[in-house]
Amino acid sequence: MWWDFGLRGAACGVKAGGVKEMIENLGARLRGEVLGSGPAADLLLECLLAGGHALIEGPPGIGKTSLAQALAWAFGGEFRRVQFTPDLMPADVLGFNLYDQGKGAFRFLPGPVFTHLLLADEINRTSPRVQSALLECMNEGQVTVDGTTHRLREPFMVVATRNDAYPTGTFPLPEPQLDRFLVSIAMNLPDVRTQLDVLGLHLDRGFAAAAGQTAPSSELSPESILECGREVAAVAVAEPVREYVVRLCEEVRRQARGAPCVSVRASLGLLRMAQARAFLAGRAAVYPEDVKGVLPAVLRHRIEGIVAADERDDFLAGVISTIEVP
Repeated sequence: MWWDFGLRGAACGVKAGGVKEMIENLGARLRGEVLGSGPAADLLLECLLAGGHALIEGPPGIGKTSLAQALAWAFGGEFRRVQFTPDLMPADVLGFNLYDQGKGAFRFLPGPVFTHLLLADEINRTSPRVQSALLECMNEGQVTVDGTTHRLREPFMVVATRNDAYPTGTFPLPEPQLDRFLVSIAMNLPDVRTQLDVLGLHLDRGFAAAAGQTAPSSELSPESILECGREVAAVAVAEPVREYVVRLCEEVRRQARGAPCVSVRASLGLLRMAQARAFLAGRAAVYPEDVKGVLPAVLRHRIEGIVAADERDDFLAGVISTIEVP
C-alpha cells in the first residue's frame, strides 16, 4: 500500500487533545459565525495552519470580510483591515519614515501590515503599484522602507477579498501577486434555508454581534497557532504522494500548453495544504484524497487568464481524473 512507503522514521505531528482540540473548536466557531461558509471556513483555517495567504472571491454581501475578521478574533490575533482604493499609496499599507524634529532623526511609523491578520478588502480596486508593495511582506514576512528591513509579526497572514461581480474600476492582479496566495476560496450566495437562518441569527443576537462585531475571545494565541503550524509541517508525506503532487502539477502545465501557470511555489503550497487537511482530520500522514481535496483551491487562481472563469473547476476536475491515484 502507498502509505507503507517512505514513512519509516518520519516525524508524526498529530497530537491528541490540547491545541489540536482548540483548533477544531476554532473551525467550529468560524462556521458558526458566518453561516453557510463551511467549506470556505475550512480552507481558510487550513491556509492559516499551512502558513499561507488566502484570496476570497465572490459577490458583495456574502460574508467574505466577516469570515476573515472572525478568524483573527477566534485565535486571539491582532486584526487590521485596509479598504483598497485607486488612490491608496504603498506607504498607507507598509508604513513610512517621519522626521522627528525633537530627536533630529527619522523614525519609522509602521503601517497596518504590522499585524497578525491583514484584511486587504477588494484588493483588485487598487493600483498595481500598491499590489506589488505586498509581495515582499507576503513572501518574506518583512517590509523594506528606505533601505531598512522591518520584520513582521508571526503568524502573519494576508486575507484578500476580490469582488468578481462588478469589474468596473478594478485592476487585474498580476501573476506574481496571484502566485503569492496559497489558496483561492470561492464564496457564493447561500441557499434559501441558510439565508433564513442568517436573518434569524441577526434577530436573536443583534446586528452587531451577528455580523461578527464582537470582542475577541479565544483559548488560542498566536503562539499556539505557530506551534500547530510546526505540527502540520511534521505530518508525514510518502514518496508516492509527493510524486502524485508533481504529476498533477505537470498535467496542469501540459493541458495549459506550456503556459507558466503552476510554479514550484504552487506545488509546495499544494503539499502544505494537504498536510494541513490531514492534520485537521487526525491522520498521521497525507493521503491522496487530501491532495485532491485541496487542489482546486490551490490552483484555481493560478490558471486565471488561461482557462475561462466558469470552466476552471471543470478543468481541474479533469486533471484530477486524468492522473492515476497511487
